[in-house]
Amino acid sequence: MTLAGERDAYLAHVTVERGLSANTVAAYRRDLERYLRFLASRGIDSLGDVGREDVGAFAEAIGTGEDGGRALAPASASRVVVSIRGWHRFAVLEGWTAQDPAAQVKPRAIPKRLPKAIGTDAVAAVLEQAGMGDGPGPLRDRALLELVYASGARISEAVGLDVDDLTLEKGHEAVLLRGKGRKERIVPLGSYAARALDAYVVRARGPLAEHGRGTSALFLNARGGRLSRQSAWTILRAAAERAGVPDVSPHTLRHSFATHLLSGGADVRVVQELLGHASVATTQIYTLVTRDTLREVYAAAHPRAR
Repeated sequence: MTLAGERDAYLAHVTVERGLSANTVAAYRRDLERYLRFLASRGIDSLGDVGREDVGAFAEAIGTGEDGGRALAPASASRVVVSIRGWHRFAVLEGWTAQDPAAQVKPRAIPKRLPKAIGTDAVAAVLEQAGMGDGPGPLRDRALLELVYASGARISEAVGLDVDDLTLEKGHEAVLLRGKGRKERIVPLGSYAARALDAYVVRARGPLAEHGRGTSALFLNARGGRLSRQSAWTILRAAAERAGVPDVSPHTLRHSFATHLLSGGADVRVVQELLGHASVATTQIYTLVTRDTLREVYAAAHPRAR
Protein backbone atom coordinates (compact mmCIF):
# COMPACT_ATOMS: atom_id res chain seq x y z
CA MET A 1 0.00 0.00 0.00
CA THR A 2 1.26 3.49 -0.83
CA LEU A 3 1.75 6.19 1.80
CA ALA A 4 -1.30 7.99 0.44
CA GLY A 5 -3.33 4.79 0.72
CA GLU A 6 -2.18 4.24 4.31
CA ARG A 7 -3.07 7.83 5.11
CA ASP A 8 -6.58 7.40 3.70
CA ALA A 9 -7.04 4.17 5.66
CA TYR A 10 -6.09 5.95 8.87
CA LEU A 11 -8.45 8.85 8.17
CA ALA A 12 -11.26 6.37 7.52
CA HIS A 13 -10.45 4.75 10.86
CA VAL A 14 -10.64 7.99 12.88
CA THR A 15 -13.84 8.94 11.07
CA VAL A 16 -15.73 5.68 11.49
CA GLU A 17 -14.19 3.94 14.50
CA ARG A 18 -13.37 6.96 16.65
CA GLY A 19 -16.24 9.16 15.51
CA LEU A 20 -14.16 12.31 15.08
CA SER A 21 -15.89 15.36 13.62
CA ALA A 22 -15.50 16.38 9.99
CA ASN A 23 -13.48 19.44 11.02
CA THR A 24 -11.08 17.33 13.09
CA VAL A 25 -10.62 14.80 10.29
CA ALA A 26 -9.96 17.65 7.85
CA ALA A 27 -7.26 18.97 10.20
CA TYR A 28 -5.72 15.49 10.41
CA ARG A 29 -5.68 15.30 6.61
CA ARG A 30 -3.84 18.64 6.33
CA ASP A 31 -1.32 17.54 8.96
CA LEU A 32 -0.63 14.23 7.24
CA GLU A 33 -0.33 15.80 3.81
CA ARG A 34 2.35 18.13 5.16
CA TYR A 35 4.10 15.13 6.70
CA LEU A 36 3.94 13.22 3.40
CA ARG A 37 5.57 16.14 1.58
CA PHE A 38 8.34 16.19 4.21
CA LEU A 39 8.95 12.46 3.87
CA ALA A 40 9.00 12.75 0.07
CA SER A 41 11.66 15.45 0.34
CA ARG A 42 13.79 12.88 2.19
CA GLY A 43 13.19 10.20 -0.40
CA ILE A 44 10.94 8.15 1.90
CA ASP A 45 7.95 6.41 0.30
CA SER A 46 7.08 3.84 2.99
CA LEU A 47 6.21 4.13 6.68
CA GLY A 48 8.54 1.21 7.30
CA ASP A 49 11.47 3.38 6.21
CA VAL A 50 10.67 6.22 8.62
CA GLY A 51 13.06 6.54 11.55
CA ARG A 52 12.77 8.40 14.82
CA GLU A 53 15.17 11.04 13.51
CA ASP A 54 12.80 11.71 10.58
CA VAL A 55 9.82 12.27 12.86
CA GLY A 56 11.91 14.44 15.20
CA ALA A 57 13.19 16.52 12.29
CA PHE A 58 9.63 17.05 11.07
CA ALA A 59 8.50 18.12 14.55
CA GLU A 60 11.26 20.74 14.58
CA ALA A 61 10.70 21.85 10.99
CA ILE A 62 7.01 22.68 11.38
CA GLY A 63 7.86 25.03 14.22
CA THR A 64 10.34 26.98 12.09
CA GLY A 65 8.87 26.53 8.61
CA GLU A 66 12.05 24.83 7.38
CA ASP A 67 9.95 22.16 5.68
CA GLY A 68 8.60 24.80 3.31
CA GLY A 69 5.30 25.25 5.13
CA ARG A 70 4.08 27.97 7.44
CA ALA A 71 5.84 28.09 10.81
CA LEU A 72 3.37 26.89 13.43
CA ALA A 73 2.80 28.14 16.95
CA PRO A 74 3.49 25.59 19.73
CA ALA A 75 -0.18 24.61 20.11
CA SER A 76 -0.63 24.01 16.36
CA ALA A 77 2.71 22.19 16.07
CA SER A 78 1.76 19.94 18.98
CA ARG A 79 -1.53 19.05 17.29
CA VAL A 80 0.35 18.07 14.12
CA VAL A 81 2.73 15.84 16.09
CA VAL A 82 -0.24 14.17 17.80
CA SER A 83 -1.73 13.46 14.35
CA ILE A 84 1.54 11.92 13.16
CA ARG A 85 1.93 9.79 16.29
CA GLY A 86 -1.61 8.49 15.87
CA TRP A 87 -0.91 7.46 12.28
CA HIS A 88 2.29 5.60 13.16
CA ARG A 89 0.61 3.86 16.10
CA PHE A 90 -2.21 2.77 13.80
CA ALA A 91 0.33 1.46 11.27
CA VAL A 92 1.87 -0.82 13.92
CA LEU A 93 -1.56 -2.11 14.99
CA GLU A 94 -2.44 -2.85 11.36
CA GLY A 95 0.84 -4.70 10.84
CA TRP A 96 2.14 -2.32 8.20
CA THR A 97 5.31 -1.66 10.22
CA ALA A 98 7.07 -3.44 13.07
CA GLN A 99 8.33 -0.35 14.89
CA ASP A 100 6.77 2.96 15.90
CA PRO A 101 9.36 5.70 15.23
CA ALA A 102 7.07 8.42 16.58
CA ALA A 103 6.39 6.88 19.99
CA GLN A 104 9.18 8.78 21.76
CA VAL A 105 8.76 12.07 19.88
CA LYS A 106 7.01 14.49 22.20
CA PRO A 107 4.88 17.45 21.12
CA ARG A 108 6.33 20.87 21.82
CA ALA A 109 5.56 22.25 25.24
CA ILE A 110 2.63 24.66 25.16
CA PRO A 111 2.74 27.67 27.50
CA LYS A 112 -0.21 27.50 29.87
CA ARG A 113 -2.77 30.17 29.20
CA LEU A 114 -5.50 30.75 31.72
CA PRO A 115 -9.03 30.59 30.30
CA LYS A 116 -10.69 33.98 30.11
CA ALA A 117 -13.69 34.33 32.37
CA ILE A 118 -15.87 37.27 33.38
CA GLY A 119 -17.48 37.95 36.74
CA THR A 120 -21.02 37.04 37.70
CA ASP A 121 -22.20 40.66 37.41
CA ALA A 122 -20.77 40.88 33.89
CA VAL A 123 -22.45 37.60 32.93
CA ALA A 124 -25.78 38.87 34.25
CA ALA A 125 -25.39 42.08 32.24
CA VAL A 126 -24.65 40.17 29.03
CA LEU A 127 -27.63 37.85 29.53
CA GLU A 128 -29.91 40.80 30.30
CA GLN A 129 -28.86 42.60 27.13
CA ALA A 130 -29.38 39.48 25.03
CA GLY A 131 -33.09 39.56 25.90
CA MET A 132 -33.67 43.24 25.19
CA GLY A 133 -36.14 44.05 22.43
CA ASP A 134 -39.38 42.78 20.96
CA GLY A 135 -40.22 39.73 18.87
CA PRO A 136 -38.94 36.15 18.95
CA GLY A 137 -35.26 37.05 18.38
CA PRO A 138 -34.50 38.42 21.87
CA LEU A 139 -36.31 35.50 23.53
CA ARG A 140 -34.18 33.08 21.51
CA ASP A 141 -30.96 34.98 22.20
CA ARG A 142 -31.58 35.10 25.95
CA ALA A 143 -32.48 31.40 26.04
CA LEU A 144 -29.38 30.46 24.04
CA LEU A 145 -26.92 32.35 26.25
CA GLU A 146 -28.68 31.33 29.47
CA LEU A 147 -28.31 27.69 28.40
CA VAL A 148 -24.63 28.08 27.51
CA TYR A 149 -23.81 29.67 30.87
CA ALA A 150 -26.04 27.31 32.87
CA SER A 151 -24.64 24.13 31.30
CA GLY A 152 -21.10 25.04 30.24
CA ALA A 153 -21.97 23.98 26.71
CA ARG A 154 -19.77 24.86 23.79
CA ILE A 155 -21.68 27.12 21.43
CA SER A 156 -21.41 24.42 18.75
CA GLU A 157 -23.06 21.98 21.16
CA ALA A 158 -25.84 24.45 21.92
CA VAL A 159 -26.76 25.15 18.30
CA GLY A 160 -26.62 21.41 17.60
CA LEU A 161 -29.41 20.72 20.07
CA ASP A 162 -32.78 19.37 19.01
CA VAL A 163 -36.01 20.08 20.85
CA ASP A 164 -36.07 16.53 22.24
CA ASP A 165 -32.66 17.08 23.89
CA LEU A 166 -34.24 19.53 26.32
CA THR A 167 -36.21 18.56 29.44
CA LEU A 168 -38.13 21.31 31.23
CA GLU A 169 -40.21 19.14 33.55
CA LYS A 170 -40.23 20.88 36.94
CA GLY A 171 -37.58 19.46 39.22
CA HIS A 172 -35.89 17.60 36.35
CA GLU A 173 -34.72 20.46 34.11
CA ALA A 174 -31.74 19.25 32.06
CA VAL A 175 -30.15 19.21 28.63
CA LEU A 176 -28.50 16.39 26.68
CA LEU A 177 -25.26 17.67 25.16
CA ARG A 178 -23.12 15.94 22.55
CA GLY A 179 -19.46 16.84 22.78
CA LYS A 180 -16.32 15.87 20.92
CA GLY A 181 -16.55 12.43 19.38
CA ARG A 182 -20.34 12.63 19.87
CA LYS A 183 -19.92 11.74 23.53
CA GLU A 184 -23.14 12.46 25.38
CA ARG A 185 -23.61 14.02 28.79
CA ILE A 186 -26.70 15.20 30.66
CA VAL A 187 -26.31 18.54 32.44
CA PRO A 188 -28.88 19.96 34.87
CA LEU A 189 -30.28 23.43 34.28
CA GLY A 190 -30.95 26.13 36.84
CA SER A 191 -34.19 28.06 37.19
CA TYR A 192 -33.03 31.11 35.20
CA ALA A 193 -32.10 29.03 32.16
CA ALA A 194 -35.23 26.89 32.47
CA ARG A 195 -37.50 29.96 32.53
CA ALA A 196 -35.72 31.54 29.56
CA LEU A 197 -35.89 28.32 27.55
CA ASP A 198 -39.56 27.80 28.40
CA ALA A 199 -40.37 31.35 27.28
CA TYR A 200 -38.53 30.78 24.01
CA VAL A 201 -40.08 27.39 23.25
CA VAL A 202 -43.62 28.52 24.09
CA ARG A 203 -43.61 32.03 22.62
CA ALA A 204 -40.84 32.34 20.05
CA ARG A 205 -39.81 29.07 18.44
CA GLY A 206 -43.18 28.57 16.73
CA PRO A 207 -43.14 31.95 14.95
CA LEU A 208 -39.56 31.33 13.80
CA ALA A 209 -40.42 27.80 12.61
CA GLU A 210 -43.21 29.17 10.40
CA HIS A 211 -40.59 30.55 8.02
CA GLY A 212 -38.88 27.18 7.51
CA ARG A 213 -39.65 23.74 6.14
CA GLY A 214 -39.73 21.97 9.47
CA THR A 215 -36.74 21.04 11.58
CA SER A 216 -36.09 19.42 14.93
CA ALA A 217 -33.49 22.05 15.83
CA LEU A 218 -34.03 23.82 19.13
CA PHE A 219 -32.57 27.18 18.17
CA LEU A 220 -33.83 28.59 14.87
CA ASN A 221 -32.76 31.48 12.69
CA ALA A 222 -35.07 34.03 11.06
CA ARG A 223 -35.61 31.67 8.10
CA GLY A 224 -36.76 28.82 10.30
CA GLY A 225 -33.56 26.78 9.91
CA ARG A 226 -31.03 25.71 12.51
CA LEU A 227 -29.11 28.62 14.00
CA SER A 228 -25.48 28.51 12.89
CA ARG A 229 -22.46 28.66 15.16
CA GLN A 230 -21.38 31.92 13.53
CA SER A 231 -24.77 33.49 14.22
CA ALA A 232 -24.59 32.36 17.85
CA TRP A 233 -21.17 34.00 18.19
CA THR A 234 -22.62 37.21 16.75
CA ILE A 235 -25.47 37.10 19.26
CA LEU A 236 -23.04 36.76 22.17
CA ARG A 237 -20.72 39.50 20.98
CA ALA A 238 -23.57 41.91 20.28
CA ALA A 239 -25.02 41.36 23.76
CA ALA A 240 -21.59 41.82 25.34
CA GLU A 241 -21.03 45.04 23.41
CA ARG A 242 -24.37 46.45 24.56
CA ALA A 243 -23.52 45.41 28.14
CA GLY A 244 -20.13 47.13 27.94
CA VAL A 245 -18.24 43.88 28.60
CA PRO A 246 -15.02 43.81 26.52
CA ASP A 247 -13.04 40.90 25.08
CA VAL A 248 -15.84 38.35 25.03
CA SER A 249 -15.02 35.27 22.96
CA PRO A 250 -17.25 32.33 21.96
CA HIS A 251 -15.88 30.34 24.91
CA THR A 252 -16.28 33.09 27.52
CA LEU A 253 -19.52 31.82 29.05
CA ARG A 254 -18.19 28.23 29.16
CA HIS A 255 -15.02 29.39 30.93
CA SER A 256 -17.06 31.51 33.30
CA PHE A 257 -19.32 28.54 34.07
CA ALA A 258 -16.34 26.42 35.13
CA THR A 259 -14.58 29.19 37.04
CA HIS A 260 -17.69 30.20 38.98
CA LEU A 261 -18.49 26.60 39.92
CA LEU A 262 -14.99 25.99 41.27
CA SER A 263 -14.99 29.34 43.08
CA GLY A 264 -18.24 28.26 44.71
CA GLY A 265 -16.65 25.07 46.03
CA ALA A 266 -17.60 22.53 43.34
CA ASP A 267 -15.42 19.44 43.08
CA VAL A 268 -13.12 19.55 40.06
CA ARG A 269 -14.23 16.06 38.95
CA VAL A 270 -17.87 17.16 38.94
CA VAL A 271 -16.93 20.15 36.79
CA GLN A 272 -14.97 17.78 34.53
CA GLU A 273 -18.12 15.73 33.94
CA LEU A 274 -20.25 18.81 33.33
CA LEU A 275 -17.78 20.20 30.79
CA GLY A 276 -17.34 16.85 29.06
CA HIS A 277 -13.56 16.80 29.45
CA ALA A 278 -11.96 13.41 28.87
CA SER A 279 -9.25 14.15 31.45
CA VAL A 280 -9.45 15.97 34.77
CA ALA A 281 -6.10 17.55 33.88
CA THR A 282 -7.89 19.66 31.27
CA THR A 283 -10.31 20.94 33.90
CA GLN A 284 -7.64 21.65 36.49
CA ILE A 285 -6.40 24.69 34.59
CA TYR A 286 -9.48 26.47 35.94
CA THR A 287 -8.25 25.92 39.49
CA LEU A 288 -5.38 28.30 38.65
CA VAL A 289 -7.97 31.00 38.02
CA THR A 290 -9.65 30.53 41.38
CA ARG A 291 -6.38 30.54 43.34
CA ASP A 292 -6.09 34.28 42.79
CA THR A 293 -9.47 34.73 44.45
CA LEU A 294 -8.40 32.51 47.34
CA ARG A 295 -5.26 34.58 47.87
CA GLU A 296 -7.26 37.80 47.89
CA VAL A 297 -9.71 36.43 50.46
CA TYR A 298 -6.86 35.12 52.59
CA ALA A 299 -4.99 38.42 52.46
CA ALA A 300 -8.08 40.38 53.42
CA ALA A 301 -9.34 38.06 56.16
CA HIS A 302 -6.42 36.39 57.93
CA PRO A 303 -5.06 38.42 60.90
CA ARG A 304 -1.46 37.55 60.06
CA ALA A 305 -1.68 37.62 56.29
CA ARG A 306 0.00 41.04 56.08
